[in-house]
Amino acid sequence: MKVVVDAFGGDNAPLEIVEGVKLALKKNKDLEIVLCGKEDILKQMISGFENRIEIIDADEIINNGEHPTFAIRKKKNSSLVRAYDILKEREDVIGLVSAGSTGAVLAGAIMKIGRIKGISRPALAPILPTKKDSDVIIIDSGANVDCKPVNLLHFALMGSAYYSIIYNTPNPKVALLNNGSEEGKGNELAKECFPLLKNAPINFIGNKEGGDFMSGDVDVMVTDGFAGNALLKGTEGAVMAVLSLLKKSIKSHFWSKIGALFMSKTFKELKGRIDILNKHGGSPLLGCKKLVVKNHGSCKRNNICSSIEQTIVLHEKGLISEIEKVLINLNVESIVEEE
Repeated sequence: MKVVVDAFGGDNAPLEIVEGVKLALKKNKDLEIVLCGKEDILKQMISGFENRIEIIDADEIINNGEHPTFAIRKKKNSSLVRAYDILKEREDVIGLVSAGSTGAVLAGAIMKIGRIKGISRPALAPILPTKKDSDVIIIDSGANVDCKPVNLLHFALMGSAYYSIIYNTPNPKVALLNNGSEEGKGNELAKECFPLLKNAPINFIGNKEGGDFMSGDVDVMVTDGFAGNALLKGTEGAVMAVLSLLKKSIKSHFWSKIGALFMSKTFKELKGRIDILNKHGGSPLLGCKKLVVKNHGSCKRNNICSSIEQTIVLHEKGLISEIEKVLINLNVESIVEEE
C-alpha cells in the first residue's frame, strides 16, 4: 500500500511534511510512501527509511499566489503535478496528500484525476467537533466559491456517504446552511437547493443557521465554498480567541493558577477534542476518482501523519465506491452535469 505525498506543498515544507511521513511509516508497518519534490534535499531527510520511501524528483513549486489552472498546465515538473501523475498512473498508489495551494489541488484533481460520474464538482469536507460527543462535516469549505443548486445536492450526497463511512452511521442528519430555519428562507441558491435536498435519498433535516452547526444536532452541513470557508475560518478564529482569553485569565490570578493545576487533565482532554486535525487529518476532496486529502497550509508533522492514516482508512472502507453507490439511488442522468 502506497500513498503519494507532495513534499513541497505548505508553509512548513519540506521538513514538517517529511517528518510527518516518518511518523506514519513508524505507525504503519505495511505502508510505503512516494515523495515528490527536490530530490537532492529529500535524500538528506529520509535517513533510516530509504527502503520505504521512493523519491520522485520535481524541481518546481506551485505557490498560493499563482493561478491554479495555469500553474497545473505550465509547471509540469512541480511537486504537486508530479504527485498527481503518480496517483493517476500507478495502481499501487491509493491516494495523495498535499498541504499546498487549495486552488491548485482542486484544479489538479479535476484535470489529472477526474470526477466520479454524476458529480458536478469535487468538494472539501473538513470535520469539526460539536458540543455533544459527536463531530460535524462542513461541505464545501472552500473549493467552490460560486455554486449552483445541483452542486450543493452533490455535496450533500457525498457528505452523507462520507459521514456514514467514518462514523458507521446509516442515516446522518444533513442540513442546509441558511440565515433562518424556515423553508423558503435564504438567498436564491438556498431556496432552489432546498427542494432538491428534500427529495434526495438522504436524511435531510432542513435549514440550519451558523450557530447550529456545532450543536450536535447536525452531522453534515451543506453550503457553497464561500459561506463554508467563512464559517470554518470564523469558527477557528473564535475558538483560538476563547482559548487565548482563558489562558490569559488563568495567569492573571493566583488562585486560578492553582485551580488550573487540578484541571490539567480536563484541559488536556479539551485540547485533544478541539485539535481535530490530529484526530482526522486533513479534508478529503470528495468527488474525485481517487483519494485526495488536502491539509491546511500551516499544518505540522502530526497533521500530515494523520492525513496519511486517514487516506488508508478511507481506502480500506471504500469511500469512492460508497459514493458511487449513493448516486445509484439518484437518477443522475436527469441532472445536468457541469463540465
